[in-house]
Amino acid sequence: MRSNRATVRAGVSMAATLPMIAGALALGIPAAHAADSPARDVLKNTKPLWATAKADKGATSDSARVKARVYLAGKDAAGLAAYARAVSDPSSPLYGKYLSAKKAQARFGATKAQVGAVTSWLKSAGLTVTAVTPHYVAVSGDVAAAEKAFGTQLHNFAKGSKTYRAPAAAASVPAALKGAVLTVTGLDNAPHKANHDDQLPPPDAVFKNSGPFSSYYGSNIATTLPDAYGSKIPYAVKGYTGKQLRAAYGAGTYTGRGVRIAITDAYASPTIAYDAGAYALKNGDAAWKTGQLHQSLPKNYTKTEECGAAGWYGEETLDVEAVHAVAPNADVTYVGAASCYDDDLLDSLSKVVDSHLADIVSNSWGDVEANQTPDLAAAYDQVFQLGAVQGIGFYFSSGDDGDQVANTGVKQVDTPANSAWVTAVGGTSLAVGKGDKYLWETGWGTEKASLSADGKSWAGFPGTFTSGAGGGTSKTVPQPYYQKGIVPKELATANNAAGNRVVPDIAAIADPNTGFLVGQTQTFPDGTEQYSEYRIGGTSLAAPVIAAVQALAQEARGGKAIGFANPSIYAKYGKQGVYHDVTDDPTGSGLAVARIDFVNGFDASGGLATSARSLGKDSSLKAVKGYDDVTGVGSPAGGYVQSFRKR
Repeated sequence: MRSNRATVRAGVSMAATLPMIAGALALGIPAAHAADSPARDVLKNTKPLWATAKADKGATSDSARVKARVYLAGKDAAGLAAYARAVSDPSSPLYGKYLSAKKAQARFGATKAQVGAVTSWLKSAGLTVTAVTPHYVAVSGDVAAAEKAFGTQLHNFAKGSKTYRAPAAAASVPAALKGAVLTVTGLDNAPHKANHDDQLPPPDAVFKNSGPFSSYYGSNIATTLPDAYGSKIPYAVKGYTGKQLRAAYGAGTYTGRGVRIAITDAYASPTIAYDAGAYALKNGDAAWKTGQLHQSLPKNYTKTEECGAAGWYGEETLDVEAVHAVAPNADVTYVGAASCYDDDLLDSLSKVVDSHLADIVSNSWGDVEANQTPDLAAAYDQVFQLGAVQGIGFYFSSGDDGDQVANTGVKQVDTPANSAWVTAVGGTSLAVGKGDKYLWETGWGTEKASLSADGKSWAGFPGTFTSGAGGGTSKTVPQPYYQKGIVPKELATANNAAGNRVVPDIAAIADPNTGFLVGQTQTFPDGTEQYSEYRIGGTSLAAPVIAAVQALAQEARGGKAIGFANPSIYAKYGKQGVYHDVTDDPTGSGLAVARIDFVNGFDASGGLATSARSLGKDSSLKAVKGYDDVTGVGSPAGGYVQSFRKR
């Protein structure tokens, strides 16, 4: 998985397929298990799609090592999915009747007998049990033992330019364990990680913006630079602060008091407490109170070089500072994963659910749908459903590469944002004017044109696509009930006549050209580590902003958890004053901002680069009137938070 953080240097992106698990019929999803033989229960979708006969390179050596997780289905998978839907649907008599973490585990979790039976089976096959949790049994062993346990052969398959191990046929379990096992992960060893040795490295090299800047949208016009769209354009903002974002999204007097927000990422910034405190002090946010910011971290970190651990420091910093800027009185818990791999990220999400650390969970990471496998998707969705029955809502950034064609060559969405059990957050370009007045938003999509050599024009204007909000139609996840009748048919049926999940659900500021100011300790060229501030964006910004707005809404609701929010979000669609209906060209004249950047990212010694960045140019995706696959139902307007008030 990778983070969805987009600095002014570049847009990085990312996010997940909905698992096809038993009981997911509540959202129109087919069951995962089939007793295809009397002796074995087949775990469908445990063979990756890329493991084709054409790509088969032969059997994996019996002595090769395997690490796997056998996820437990629990005692009532169908009931879990049904209850998760009922408590989340405003039209249901069970709406808001959440269970405690203890009661959810007792009602839907695996029994001791199931855990014991699964453990005994794995040991009898010659595998070593390395961990047992409420969610899975982890094992290790050689290929021969894994093949014996899971009733399949492991082969090597070509995937792109590399070769990975995977099952030659779907895995299975003994028929006696039917209903006890949800899925198995780890039989294939292709990377499943969020992009973005085990001591954390120092902070990344410093990055600064050059300027000149606008203090609010349009405050500083680039009069000496060429026209764009027939007129002079403003310099990009220095970076919006909490006061401007709160005004744009209708915070009013609400501050998130009494609401708990969790943030998951990989690793942990060693300077987060100092940086968050310094940023709040410098930018007019309320000071952090003692005990308001918590961290829940693993004992050890892994894969720090492979995952680029220092790059995740900025992700955590952005998420924590953005949440506090919009919901300054919310309680914030940062839950760091041991690495950027799915297993560790799943553990961090499970930690939130198992201990109910928060009602709202912001997640600014993910991967492209093609890289997700149904086995992992099943494990993710089980956690999301267990959260939903407790009143916990998950918010995932939709990605930063638009339709993904420029990045991967294939039009696709991100995951886990494509899960029908999470709220996918898309991105906008935001104009906040003088006096913190909301002016307009476009869908976030950027085309860049550099200043010509003679300084008289923008070469190749409007230029090439650089980054934009992720969105589109899933190829694997059926359309959830709450999108029916709202998402246009041509979007829902783009990949399947029966209709599929469309991303995103809602949106907020993401464009780094109209981005958010953050403060972070970074490594300067002389080797010193110093606090500095810079502008940043990406749907990694949109997700914590929406999470913070949800905290304001929960406070307005009298503190009652909103839980899985999509049914409520879509139920409010079309009501006056609730959403900004975001379109790509709200002024009708074309929009762009001017940027002057340090070539070396730090100072003018390496030269300056001048460019025009057009807004509302998101690859093949379009923000139009009504629901669209860039901004979903739109961004929160002044009436959104108020719409949750108890009447």
